[in-house]
Amino acid sequence: MGRKQRILVGGLVALAVALAAGGWALQRWLAGDGLRQRVQTEASAALGVPVSLQGLRLSLWPTPGVAVQGLAIAAQPPLSVAEITLRPALAPLLRGQLRLEALTARGAVLPQGALLQIAGAAERARPAPAPDGGSAPDWSALPRTVVLQDITWVAAGGARHTVDGRLRLDGDGWPAEARLDVGAGPYQGSRVALTRRAAGETAWSLRADIGGGTVQGPLTLTPPARADERHWGLNGELQTRGVAVAALTAPARPLSGRLEADTRLEARLDPRAGGAALTEALRSQTRFVVHDAVVHGVDLARAVRTVGLSRGGDTPLDTLAGQVRTRGRAVQLSQLVAASGALAATGEVAIAPSGSLSGRVRVDLTGGAASQALGVPLVVGGTLDDPSVTLTRGALLGAAVGTALMPGVGTGAGASVGERLGEGLKGLFGGGTGPDGERAAPRR
Repeated sequence: MGRKQRILVGGLVALAVALAAGGWALQRWLAGDGLRQRVQTEASAALGVPVSLQGLRLSLWPTPGVAVQGLAIAAQPPLSVAEITLRPALAPLLRGQLRLEALTARGAVLPQGALLQIAGAAERARPAPAPDGGSAPDWSALPRTVVLQDITWVAAGGARHTVDGRLRLDGDGWPAEARLDVGAGPYQGSRVALTRRAAGETAWSLRADIGGGTVQGPLTLTPPARADERHWGLNGELQTRGVAVAALTAPARPLSGRLEADTRLEARLDPRAGGAALTEALRSQTRFVVHDAVVHGVDLARAVRTVGLSRGGDTPLDTLAGQVRTRGRAVQLSQLVAASGALAATGEVAIAPSGSLSGRVRVDLTGGAASQALGVPLVVGGTLDDPSVTLTRGALLGAAVGTALMPGVGTGAGASVGERLGEGLKGLFGGGTGPDGERAAPRR
């Protein structure tokens, strides 16, 4: 080996030793209690809730980074992450700039209530931003790639959803692609993919594989039209084909069947608003058909035949169609049309954010080809998990009269006549029956 080669080898060995020594020293510094305590203190102040971590570790492969281990946030309920690895972008780092290239989170339990508490505390602790009109959000602090492994989301009702995911941002900071795979929970086996349609555009294609079918279509973000406007527009058109309805409502099962639907959605979004405000801003309109539908929890035919309260049972339908409008978490079903053999129903139902039901349906039922159809009005109540239907007050009066005149046979017919009689008597004696069957307020 020549002299120059020996010098080169010696220099490489010295560099390797220096790097190893530096890495060892850095690792010891990261593992020390002083830095860990300082990180805990600063994170607690930033989030507004106590934060603790078990340790910090230097990671050299595949690129240098720092791993935060055993992160726990004492929210109510508590939030925990087994490990978060942060890797800086090397080129900016050599220029003295810290930019995150990748973030990997593994083994996290994220309760919805904890995230809302942390978001609220962080928002209160953050100084108010200066108004900047409708400028685009600043994504520069976000990592170019985010990888999620074994992340469990705990919904407000207690349902747990475990997912793996990956997000990659383009150079301008907008998402280039995102994927989410559901490994456990009510939507186990579902996959969602979001792909940017073209560079420079704030438009994406969404595809979700769920319940043996697909939901797919374009989503577009539109920047504010004026400099003093801060709201962005969101528009989308989604097609749902062959999806099992029970897969969308899991773990509840108020309805089963195969769903075909076309949905238009829109919203005006403030980038600085919290998650709850963004949810409430969403509006949608859907026309749908459910094939081989079964309404669980209510037997409409029994409700008509017994002209009383019906709770429990099922209503099989050949076809169920209608329109759904949503405003935030409130849902309105209208133009409902259902048919199956001798049963046909129409009506409207509202679903409150709490899950409670209210509305009316009219059920037409025949006992055979030669039988006369009975159109009986029913009031819908209860909740999605425990629905109920009962006759309106006018129908109850008619049913009682029909039973007295012709027991059994006249009950259903009397209910139909009683409802029409109740409608005709509205306004007499200073009031009548309201749309939900309750007595209206007297006129003044």
